[in-house]
Amino acid sequence: MAILGIDEVGRGPWAGPLVIGAVILGDATAAWCDDLADSKQLTAKKRESLNQIILENAAAVGLGWVSSRELDQIGLSKSLALATKRAVKQIQIKKVPFSEIIIDGTINFLAGTPLEKHVTTLKKADALIKEVSAASIVAKVARDNYMKEQANDYPQYGFEKHVGYGTVAHKNAIEKFGVTKEHRKSFKPIREFLGLKSEKLQNKITTKSLGDKAETKVAEFLEQNGHKIIVRNYKTKYYEIDIISTKDQSIYFTEVKYRKNDFAGGGLTAIDSKKQKQMQFAAESFLNFKKEFSSFNPVLAAADVTGKDFKLKNWLTLD
Repeated sequence: MAILGIDEVGRGPWAGPLVIGAVILGDATAAWCDDLADSKQLTAKKRESLNQIILENAAAVGLGWVSSRELDQIGLSKSLALATKRAVKQIQIKKVPFSEIIIDGTINFLAGTPLEKHVTTLKKADALIKEVSAASIVAKVARDNYMKEQANDYPQYGFEKHVGYGTVAHKNAIEKFGVTKEHRKSFKPIREFLGLKSEKLQNKITTKSLGDKAETKVAEFLEQNGHKIIVRNYKTKYYEIDIISTKDQSIYFTEVKYRKNDFAGGGLTAIDSKKQKQMQFAAESFLNFKKEFSSFNPVLAAADVTGKDFKLKNWLTLD
């Protein structure tokens, strides 16, 4: 009777599925079986070559997949057991008999099933038992190919190179572009990133809400003094303007600065020459786009709002 070899790939990556390979070679003495080894010790080219040979010549091959989403839901231990059961089920469907199951490692992922009594766990089995070597190869190649396909959808992450493992390049990509549906959100590095992102987002929301209240205070002041508010928070790819208003034949571009207190000198201290040049560029760009205001006299202005009660300290035009 034959051996059913089982090995896993993808236990530790930050992204992508967990895959279990299950293989019955049939004739482990065949000449091509001499090349079988731990997949990690083989080159990618050699793995691809052996994978094709295994698929064409082995008595039975099964693959058990657990997605990153499933893994997040049930945890790593249960995912290993689930993927193993899925791989073995594929073998059973093919009705190829076996008398022993050898699983790489020290944990019996089939514990609690009718197959439990047939299992032997063995450290380094992927290097010692040909069937387990074959299982490690087919699982590794299948998972790597899957991650290469994901690189087509997420080219900025480099999945085709690190296949989801925690490299410096992968970390940098996450920090720049965020996480994808393939990322394991229950894994500590991703969980920590999402927690930090959430904290930054909350700070951003808080800052924005304060800014909105300050702008509302300034907009009310302008309306009380005869201004017509054209738009608030006008944004383009290249610039933004807090408040645009008109009065008589002038169009005002107001920059609103809010400070919780005056310890740093108030909000208007931030309106330096560089900021005024940015405001000038924004005003000119707006008028070039909005031709209906081309006859208006453009005026740059700044407002200083301070404190918990959002007191308007100053609104002045910039010469």
